[in-house]
Amino acid sequence: MDLLNGMRVFTQVVDSGSFAAAAEVLGVSGAQVSRLISDLEAHLETRLLHRTTRRLRLTESGERYLLRCRGILDDVRAASAEASGAHLNPRGRLRVHCMSGLGVLITPLIARYCERYPQVSLELTLSQHNPDPLEEGHDVVISIAHALPDSALVSQTVGQLFSVPCAAPGYLATHGVPAHPHQLLQHRRLHLRDFQEDEWLFQGEEGEIAIAPGNAFTTNVADAMVKATQEGMGIGLLPFFSAHPALQDGSLVRLLPAYTLRERSIFAVYPSRRFLDAKVRTWVEYLRAQLPELLAALSADLLGSR
Repeated sequence: MDLLNGMRVFTQVVDSGSFAAAAEVLGVSGAQVSRLISDLEAHLETRLLHRTTRRLRLTESGERYLLRCRGILDDVRAASAEASGAHLNPRGRLRVHCMSGLGVLITPLIARYCERYPQVSLELTLSQHNPDPLEEGHDVVISIAHALPDSALVSQTVGQLFSVPCAAPGYLATHGVPAHPHQLLQHRRLHLRDFQEDEWLFQGEEGEIAIAPGNAFTTNVADAMVKATQEGMGIGLLPFFSAHPALQDGSLVRLLPAYTLRERSIFAVYPSRRFLDAKVRTWVEYLRAQLPELLAALSADLLGSR
């Protein structure tokens, strides 16, 4: 049998979640996909997928084989890209994943990148988690963290960001303005899950001060936290790029400007390949050059408003 084609079909079935969906992507019939998977299992003398009327599930052997297939198919694509010049000329679909709030911020950069490289079509996926590029099919994942775990993936730092404590003017008029991080314990503290740590860590002249976030309101989306803070629900610790518009129009007030919070890095993460596709290389290089300038401009506005 055509083992390489079998690998492609098997991987597409897993990615699509069903034989029918995979068949639609591949432009063949569902019966052909089913027969190819059966032939592949017969060739390997092992079952790769558990089939039910409602869903497919990988067997233990299927999970191991899927990882090998992805690596082999990546190598084949890289070899083809080298031969076709894709590693030299940016073109084709570039699949980028980013956390929601940051994704909105970088959209103007995406527009300028696509203007510079018109043969690239960029597909931006936004969510609140950091996926594995290999498992979910992204070319580049833009991740926010203090540090990334060791892996076979390649990562480059493309920016730095920090958070700022904010509250609505009406809330402060009713509850008072905290002058020290410890005074936050007397206020309703709103928790932005996933983006922040379990403690708010302030740095000041007396060293580091840890404040536990409250449970008056919890969300995992920065834009929702901005709205909740604007509505006077309490004090929110917001990514500075998300808070910036509300601080500029006066619907939020920055608190404790004499204190800083620990910065987090923005990483561009992508699979390690010997022949890196030009669209990935140029996108990461563009981010490294342009994103720090964008973040620095927003940060300067905040620092200038102290």
